[in-house]
Amino acid sequence: MKLRNFQDADVKDKRVFVRSDLNVPMDGDRITDDFRIVHAAETIRELLNRGAKVIIAAHLGRPKGVTPELTLKPIAERLSNILDRPVAFLLRPSDYGGQVGNDAKGDVVMLENIRFDAREEANDPEYAAELAKLADIYVNDAFGVAHRAHASTEGIAHILPSYAGLLIQREVSELSKIISNPRRPLLAIIAGAKVSTKIEMLKNIINIADAMIIDGAMGNTFRYAQGLSMGKSLFEPELIETAQEIMTLAKSAGCRIIISTDKAVAKVEEKCADSFIRGIDEIEPDDIILDAGPESITNYLNEIDQAGTVIWNGPVGMYEWPNFARGSVAIARHLAKRTAEGKIISVAGGGDTVAVLNNTGLTDKLTYVSTAGGAFMEFIEGVTLPGIAVLEAK
Repeated sequence: MKLRNFQDADVKDKRVFVRSDLNVPMDGDRITDDFRIVHAAETIRELLNRGAKVIIAAHLGRPKGVTPELTLKPIAERLSNILDRPVAFLLRPSDYGGQVGNDAKGDVVMLENIRFDAREEANDPEYAAELAKLADIYVNDAFGVAHRAHASTEGIAHILPSYAGLLIQREVSELSKIISNPRRPLLAIIAGAKVSTKIEMLKNIINIADAMIIDGAMGNTFRYAQGLSMGKSLFEPELIETAQEIMTLAKSAGCRIIISTDKAVAKVEEKCADSFIRGIDEIEPDDIILDAGPESITNYLNEIDQAGTVIWNGPVGMYEWPNFARGSVAIARHLAKRTAEGKIISVAGGGDTVAVLNNTGLTDKLTYVSTAGGAFMEFIEGVTLPGIAVLEAK
């Protein structure tokens, strides 16, 4: 896949509209992981060095209209620190006025959460045109939302001369290498809260993976579909048939499904709750499953030992709480170890997965760590991403 890269464009004294992925984890107004901001700064810095005026658009969370707690203001402040220059913050696109070199705004401005306007996710052509009026050139550097056809990721690209940013260039290049000829066996570790958000991903992955570990609350749904009690744990009883269908499809595709055999549980869902180990068929009515158990963790590490390529998306437990981070941390450390030994190609993606790696200091120890979650997995699966397709060189 060959993309139109912004390095080939003349951006000096041009207004460049950059769609960045700044959807970072927050604790109130505090950024808990700035991995995506640091990577987004690379393209912005390069454009500024080439004499461009940069207008940044991004989103945070899933707002329904204007949602003050999802403001991008703290992110603008953090980006300003990283760039070591002012980043003006605008509440609405019309506040910019399309003025080049306006001293009050400087060379870098950031728009408020682009999803505060419902027209963004609707890919409204009029809204895309409004955004396009702000700039001379469009650069998409938001791989994390490249699987969405929104006004700022796809619509605007049909109006302005459009190019890929450094992050998208790197993501496409590195992930393409991995999926074009993966080292076998290929193991996928897929976890997270809900099966409902990853149904198509699971169905697609079983066609390219030799084995797949399913854990987190997703794994609870699969075990419930096998007739086991999940106590007071998070799971989706309405998706029993879906889980059963995925297991049947996996068997037909020759993809082994591995699910936990024991769990770390608590009686209360609190950060400092005591942890108890239960066999998967021993879950008590008031148990809350919060992590994989020691037997399951050992099984998972053994699966990694047998793999040639490992794709990881989603922590297997409540990694933010020390008593329930053991499974995710063990996977991160073992992936780093086997990668260093040259035994596996390791690829990870997704905000929470990256947070685990950052917390353990292992982000740079895997073969490749993507800034994206859903887009990362869809690209791996071979799905056409609308935000990438419009940037392909013809």
